[in-house]
Amino acid sequence: MKFGVLSEIGHRERRVSIVPSVAAKLISAGHTVHIEQGCGLRAGFDDEMYRVHGAVVLARTEVVAQSECLLRVAVPDAEEINELRAGQTLVSYIYPKRHADVLQALASRDVNVFAMDALPRTTRAQTMDVLSSQNNLAGYKAVVIGAAELGRIFPLMMTAAGTVPPAKVLIYGAGVAGLQAIATARRLGAQVEVTDVRPETKEQVESLGAKFISVEGLDQVNVQGGYVATIGEDVLARQKAAVEKSLLNADLIICTALVTGGKAPTLITADQVSRMKRGAVIIDMAAEAGGNCELTKADERTEHGGVLVLGPTDLASSAAQNASELYAKNILAFLTHAARPDGFAFDMADEITSATLVVHNGQVRS
Repeated sequence: MKFGVLSEIGHRERRVSIVPSVAAKLISAGHTVHIEQGCGLRAGFDDEMYRVHGAVVLARTEVVAQSECLLRVAVPDAEEINELRAGQTLVSYIYPKRHADVLQALASRDVNVFAMDALPRTTRAQTMDVLSSQNNLAGYKAVVIGAAELGRIFPLMMTAAGTVPPAKVLIYGAGVAGLQAIATARRLGAQVEVTDVRPETKEQVESLGAKFISVEGLDQVNVQGGYVATIGEDVLARQKAAVEKSLLNADLIICTALVTGGKAPTLITADQVSRMKRGAVIIDMAAEAGGNCELTKADERTEHGGVLVLGPTDLASSAAQNASELYAKNILAFLTHAARPDGFAFDMADEITSATLVVHNGQVRS
């Protein structure tokens, strides 16, 4: 097949979907790889690095014209969708439940679409799991950014002038991002407390040296494929009450809670923020899905009563080199499974293809 790799137009997106070493593996498997000039520069990969590995570097219009399948990171906008032609295949993040308009636009152009974020949570798909690889980096970066924003240090420090107690960190959600945030905060010496509505995460949290805050009514939570599908307002209310003491005493709060495909649950209210410690920092990793904090604004800094609320949507992208390397390996594993030199099989009986193929033959697949 002829694969095309394009620059991500969005100014905050620094990742690239294919790195030179992965391009070489696709080429050795019998495929052709077209690279847009300069598309890897923000991730640390120049055009010559791709050429050395056998990729063909072209202008953007030529990449689109000569490629059967385009490989991307970010959800395409209207301008990018209008570049595509009928019969092409797109492999990218899509978040289908949040972007019905994007799916319709792609379907109207008769573009086949694989959503990498829709992969099933199975052993077979583990090496393709872009959400895990990228969220792992994002969880690390969230803590590092939070530490830089705080007006205090993380570890216990004993000095001749007195003892500095460790920072208190509260983490909402113990998925991939949350667990990495726990590990990072603990390595920096902080005291860490964690809340999650999935009781099975308690053992993982405690194995990393953090305290798990239990919440009543967890049997009411609907978990599908490791993610919360639905959660009742009564359970959210109990979670709020259970963690409020920790919230009001915390120096840094990391929010990671998401509901599969939909709007993130509101876990921290404006009233709670107004009662938090002055100087505290909230890093809301769910900002792109509406945020876990009522005051979160995507990619903005909000101060409320001396508390700083950040809603970064580019945490993984801020570690662009590592993020691109991991994402490219996920893409390679997916293409190895789904693509052949003569094209995609579009085998609907295959669970990976069926889950990720969200647009096919001009139709949006539910």
